[in-house]
Amino acid sequence: MENKMQSLPMVALRGMTIMPGMTVHFDVSRPRSIAAIQEAMLNDQKLFMVTQKEVEIEEPEQKDLYEVGTIGTIRQMMKLTKKTIRVLVSGETRASLKSIVQSDPFLSGEVEVIDDTQTEIPEEYSSEVVVRSLKDMYVEFAAKNGKMSKEAVAEILEIEDVHKLVDEISANTPLYYKDLQEILEETDFWKRYEKLAYRLTNEVEVINLKDNLQRKVKERMDQHQKEYILREELKLIREELGDDSTISDAEEFEKALKELNAPVEVKEKLSKEIKRFKSSLNSPGENGVIRTYIETLLEMPWEKTVEDSDDIDYAQKVLDEDHYGLKDVKERVLEFLAVRSLTKKGDSPILCLVGPPGTGKTSIAKSLANALKKPYVRISLGGVRDEAEIRGHRKTYVGAMPGRIANAIKTAGVKNPVVLLDEIDKVSTDYKGDTFSALLEVLDSEQNYKFRDHYLEVPLDLSEVLFITTANTLQTIPRPLLDRMEIIEVSSYTENEKLHIAQEHLIPKQLEKNGLKAEQLKFSKQAIWKMARNYTKEAGVRQLEREIGNICRKIAKEILTTKKESVTVTERNIQKYLGKEKFTYQMANKTDEVGIVRGLAWTSVGGDTLQIEVNVMPGKGEILLTGQLGDVMKESAQTGISYIRSVSTQYGIEEDFFEKHDIHVHIPEGAVPKDGPSAGITMATAMISAITGHKVRADLAMTGEVTLRGRVLPIGGLKEKLLAAKNAGIKTVLVPKDNIADVDELSPEITKGLEILPMENMDEVLKTALTKEQQ
Repeated sequence: MENKMQSLPMVALRGMTIMPGMTVHFDVSRPRSIAAIQEAMLNDQKLFMVTQKEVEIEEPEQKDLYEVGTIGTIRQMMKLTKKTIRVLVSGETRASLKSIVQSDPFLSGEVEVIDDTQTEIPEEYSSEVVVRSLKDMYVEFAAKNGKMSKEAVAEILEIEDVHKLVDEISANTPLYYKDLQEILEETDFWKRYEKLAYRLTNEVEVINLKDNLQRKVKERMDQHQKEYILREELKLIREELGDDSTISDAEEFEKALKELNAPVEVKEKLSKEIKRFKSSLNSPGENGVIRTYIETLLEMPWEKTVEDSDDIDYAQKVLDEDHYGLKDVKERVLEFLAVRSLTKKGDSPILCLVGPPGTGKTSIAKSLANALKKPYVRISLGGVRDEAEIRGHRKTYVGAMPGRIANAIKTAGVKNPVVLLDEIDKVSTDYKGDTFSALLEVLDSEQNYKFRDHYLEVPLDLSEVLFITTANTLQTIPRPLLDRMEIIEVSSYTENEKLHIAQEHLIPKQLEKNGLKAEQLKFSKQAIWKMARNYTKEAGVRQLEREIGNICRKIAKEILTTKKESVTVTERNIQKYLGKEKFTYQMANKTDEVGIVRGLAWTSVGGDTLQIEVNVMPGKGEILLTGQLGDVMKESAQTGISYIRSVSTQYGIEEDFFEKHDIHVHIPEGAVPKDGPSAGITMATAMISAITGHKVRADLAMTGEVTLRGRVLPIGGLKEKLLAAKNAGIKTVLVPKDNIADVDELSPEITKGLEILPMENMDEVLKTALTKEQQ
């Protein structure tokens, strides 16, 4: 057939391609397209249809259209609305658009009919093979597509001519319009066949992938649906059983875990426990144990800290406001703050405050926390004898819980609080374990950054905790534990210190507690001194505070009953409120006596004086020791006797004196136990005085340990002993020469009015203590 040129009205198609042999209807709404269809209907109903390259263009020009289109015949036209018509068109032949000859009122183009190139099938393929192959592909595509009628498919499958088969399949296969356009533009038959085969195969693959994807999505949706239904059923069952909180709790735990700031090891442990929690639904006992464990781990402040305060002036102000005295403790804390301020780091010190009861050891710890602006937690260790109290119980035990240390950190809410370990000297041990050994790891700054509590099962960092411990004595604390702490001694208060503490702290506190105003009750200095001296006998101020409270209550009653506006408590009227004096000091003897020497002793409530009495009687050389003396004190007396016998010729003592005389050493207040070596020189002096008949100075007291050779060894508790001597009216005190360094550290308030003489041996003691006067 010869190629020929034609001038035909044309319609620009959007989103569709019409192939030869294809019968299709489409809607037309653009005015120029409607006019072109109407023009065709007036003539031979021939219409050139060509596809737009871009769908969005409303008024396409030649450059906006594909070059190859289809000439078709309009079979039917129907008006839908005023601006839209529907046409049924059958495609007939390919044609190439050469030019647009008219644009208004409709598009008209010069087109050239394209004859197919009747390319021969390659020699290696037979016509039958090509036809069968194409039919197989078409059947597979039709089966996968699912939108093609069986009749149309069957009709096409009856075609045996390969050329016609290619055109029919192209015309009746719902491919993408751009793919159809490629096939339409191909004039070479064999190439058109290859393109069609490729498109069919590709479409089958796409449909397979799509089906596979949809199947997976459906399976997943089915699984989710199944899980949802099962969860709802489980939820309903739990509600019926009254246990519907586990799932929601597990979700809450997982949410809290995501927000938790903790080491990786802790998070991994928590994640495992939450999984176990979910799977323990059928075991209420195990479920409860795991729930408690998870809640405990989530509440621990693993990485939460409070910012350290570097304000030394503020810390000094707080410490001075809360406590009078305690210079060493305050100084150490300020040093720690200074180092932290300069280095921006530094290990937290582990302090041990040692001293008598009532001296403010426990309360100073709270002041330190306020000064450092840190949370404060107190742990009382008095009577603790189980190692699990410190390290916790393993969570497999019924009622297991974290140890006191871990619990304190949880209570504080931060990993760097101030923790007070109160009464560490009262810790005991039994068959359950050694509590002191458990404390070794806690109080060792080289180890406690990975403290392992038995309950938590994960390391807990204690390196940033400021530990403060308190004790009344160091005797019961094991040496390895003592070695880990920085010892600060908190000694007894002097009367002047007690006066300041009472005026600045105790009296205002008791006035507020008992509803009194400062102008309603006043205390004179002498009244406070008398209370401290004659109504209390202590190193601290606890009993003094009780006596002040006692007075406040009586004054409150007096003001209400007598309508007095104010009361002043003085030295004269204090007996009216507190009754007769509870304690009297054994004042220095007025006259020098033989065999009576004033010794000095340290007690848990401060210092005291001991009047040692010695009598010599005819007998068989026995030595009697009375006054409830301890073993060490008895040995000191024996040592003194041995020393005296070794120097008997020096003091004119007859050789057979000790064989013909008994010596009785007695220390009054026989109901009170006494022990220690510090009365050695006192007993030796009293015995020599009784044996030789020389009197001992009444205004003199002494303390020191004696050796067999007469050397004087140092002792402890010197401050308390000197205070006791001063209260008793003693003028001269003999102390070991090695204790002079301790004397130099004492405040002038204590040493004022006392003549303190250092002694190196018994010869010096006896020269100073004995008078030349004999009985």
